[in-house]
Amino acid sequence: MAEHRQLQRAALLDAARSLLTEGGMDALTFPALAARTGLARSSVYEYFGSRAAVIEELCAVDFPLWAAEIEAGMGACDGPAAKVEAYVRGQLALAGDPRHRAITAISMLELDEAARERIRAAHTELVALVVRALQDLGHTQPRLAAALLQGVVEAAVRQAAHAPAEESGVIADAAVTLVLHGLVTDTTSTPPTVATPTTTR
Repeated sequence: MAEHRQLQRAALLDAARSLLTEGGMDALTFPALAARTGLARSSVYEYFGSRAAVIEELCAVDFPLWAAEIEAGMGACDGPAAKVEAYVRGQLALAGDPRHRAITAISMLELDEAARERIRAAHTELVALVVRALQDLGHTQPRLAAALLQGVVEAAVRQAAHAPAEESGVIADAAVTLVLHGLVTDTTSTPPTVATPTTTR
């Protein structure tokens, strides 16, 4: 019985991936899940109470695979700057892959605090992959830099989601340039030093 439920749950997750690939969040409905798996709609609710619960479980299953691909891409690079670039480009490539729609769809749903905490923990593990590379680049606050870098990646993902497919490379290039060189347009020059503000009493 337990094995049967596990197989049904896996079938529902596979159906959810297919629906997200074909039509995004609008296509992910319980009637559609029921039709794809041959279950009654009421039976789908025995496994998942909401669309958010489906997405949350997909993230729990798929996010480690996402992180492993990013880590493998970084591991194939020589030098910290190349590893950072691989971190950025790898995430943008995966976000553009329809098979990974569940992870990018998570921001579109209202989740309870427990779910958000689990997802934050997964993101923390992902960001940890680039901390060492930032240390090697000389950042004195690599964890803060990694969190800010991830913000650039997520902004690029949102931008790419609403842009023509042929612009994905341009967006990826811009994200890498921003991450590695800031707002300096001449990437051969040294970025300006930003003075630390002083407080007056």
